[in-house]
Amino acid sequence: MGQGKNIFDVVVVGCGIAGLSAGVAALQNGSKVAILERSQIDERGGNTRYTESYWRMKSHNEVSDDFEEKFAINAGGYIDPELTRDWLKPYGDWPGILKAQNSTDPELISTFAREAPKALKWLESFGIKFDFLPNYFISQSTTRMAPVGGGLALIDALSKYADKYPEKVNFYYEMTAQDLILNKSGDVNGILAKTKKNESKEFIAKKVILASGGFEGNPEMLSRYIGPKSQYIRPVAKGGYFNRGEGIRMALNIGAAPAGDFGSFHAQPVDPRCGESEAVVLHFNYGVLINKLGARFTDEGIDMVDAVYEPITREILNQPEGIAFAIFDSNLDDVDNWKKTVRTTVAPYEAATISELSKKISIPYDELEKTINDFNLSCKLDGVFDPYSLDHLSTVSLSPRKSNWARPIVKAPFKAWPIIAANCFTFGGLKINSKAQVLNMDGEVIPGLYAAGEVAGIYHRIYTGSTSVMRGAITGRLAGEDLM
Repeated sequence: MGQGKNIFDVVVVGCGIAGLSAGVAALQNGSKVAILERSQIDERGGNTRYTESYWRMKSHNEVSDDFEEKFAINAGGYIDPELTRDWLKPYGDWPGILKAQNSTDPELISTFAREAPKALKWLESFGIKFDFLPNYFISQSTTRMAPVGGGLALIDALSKYADKYPEKVNFYYEMTAQDLILNKSGDVNGILAKTKKNESKEFIAKKVILASGGFEGNPEMLSRYIGPKSQYIRPVAKGGYFNRGEGIRMALNIGAAPAGDFGSFHAQPVDPRCGESEAVVLHFNYGVLINKLGARFTDEGIDMVDAVYEPITREILNQPEGIAFAIFDSNLDDVDNWKKTVRTTVAPYEAATISELSKKISIPYDELEKTINDFNLSCKLDGVFDPYSLDHLSTVSLSPRKSNWARPIVKAPFKAWPIIAANCFTFGGLKINSKAQVLNMDGEVIPGLYAAGEVAGIYHRIYTGSTSVMRGAITGRLAGEDLM
């Protein structure tokens, strides 16, 4: 087995938006940087490469009005009120036990809100343009911006900049980080990695930045943390298969504090028949969702779909075989632009009768017919259908209720799209402060160790939409800029 030692100022593990932001920020601060990436060069970019990369912002200078509120709602579980009183103190005066709590600190949320416009402008300095671009939601509950060209534009621009300085930035592709290296004082000062040929390499540095994603590509960790239903989940994009949790594991092994909801993930509803990234199916609020037993199981129209698709997708995961079917009749065409909400390249199942449709989707006809008939009879039809707002066309005396957009399914042809839960990223990660430094279980900084992007655990319950790529850019930049 070969052994090599390489000395840098900063070693970054991962080459998505978090890793590239960290590496480029460190480069701009005069550091010599190594960026380790498991994939080949033409697949670099992690999940960012394959996503549209929305930012929860209302302008180039401000985050959305609900930004801090939504983050706070999903900040964690029930924290001891004796501890939360200390949140009112300056962060430096917080007791260590509060700093290490598995909750997203108000200090960190405020940092994201403050740093988001700065990170956006910084990215624009590399030629990236942000705008209010079309997305796959017909109606929205918040404001979003995105880079022109999506996440790939971010990856290409930052990589191109770094490639101009080969004497300062070294990319190591098909290189997998294995363990952290500690000095005699217990500080982190490097990474032990392996090549594709199983050769060991040591990367020595004053600062290690973990930006290697979560564990959506690791079935064992998914089963351990999320449970047996995880067998029905797949990564939403090809970049997710490279995220196998080593960054999280190696930090926990040296005493890092865990943070975020390890038992959950950002769920998107996708067509399992389609191999494209983000093959979302997001028009189910205009129809009904039926499980393999032929039953409805949720309120499909409880709110605007961008606000509720994640919890509904988790309900789909909990159905038999982790799948459901979104069923419609031809009245779906009353929604002029419904096709923008469906990114699968595979046509829906289509039939002239419910009986024929049941055969195509392998659902017992008697059960499906009863479910559809009961639903049709419960639609009250005493209002005006409005696909662009909560129209209160609801069902009556039906469980589960449908709160909006409830219309009988009676007009052929009938269509059905299969939906499963895809894993955009896992929620569990490492506890960080507002400099992206990793904390130990006593709330103290682990010298030399930083976490950026998905490796840093900040989400609980429900994902705060359109903040993940933003989180990666902010934490990566903060980690790269910090002079220790």
